[in-house]
Amino acid sequence: MPGGRLTQQERRQIAVGLADGLAYAEIARALDRPTSTITREVMRNGGPAGYKADLAHLATEHRAQRRKATPRAQQVARTDGRDPEAMREYEEAFVAILEQSGLPKMTSRMLTVLYTADTGSATAAELVARLQVSPATVSKAMATLEGLGLIRRERDERRRERYIVDDDVWYQSMIAGARSNAQFAETARRGVSVLGEGTPAAVRLENIARFMDFVSESIIRAAEQARDILSAKP
Repeated sequence: MPGGRLTQQERRQIAVGLADGLAYAEIARALDRPTSTITREVMRNGGPAGYKADLAHLATEHRAQRRKATPRAQQVARTDGRDPEAMREYEEAFVAILEQSGLPKMTSRMLTVLYTADTGSATAAELVARLQVSPATVSKAMATLEGLGLIRRERDERRRERYIVDDDVWYQSMIAGARSNAQFAETARRGVSVLGEGTPAAVRLENIARFMDFVSESIIRAAEQARDILSAKP
């Protein structure tokens, strides 16, 4: 499998693949590249609808020149022994996947920082320093993630608010999603009597409600089983 940066010709092939409606995995196989490389390339340069091969190539060259021009003293050194370049590439791929799921870019970056930290947590000050953003930006992103049930916050021993991702957060997020689906099902089912039982619209809503009921029950059952199995002591 070839390594190194994508060539301009490869970027043009990506653009053609996107225009043909191919999935990232299909484009990656045609180029003999990892799917993550294609995902990152597209999301970094306008997304599926806005990707332009020549503009993406110019933007990549500009970023490379800018990195070379950055003084070494300004580059953030890692203290965990991990390869900085490999981590940067991986984090960018993770951000791209989170953006595909609908999260804003900066929110995706912050969640990626939490996921890839050995502690699974960070304070607002640590996120500000790591991402070079304002405290207000951190606060807004964290409020979004907390509202989605993807993080939780608690006070540490120094009484600082610390944002945390862990196994229980994932469980609670799944349960919250299942409850939301159940509420959607209940609302859909109420419409049956309003629209008239047996009418096409009422039948459609009843089918939606049944589907959401099934999905919600399955998610809750699977989440509880997964928590019991994965948290069991060997």
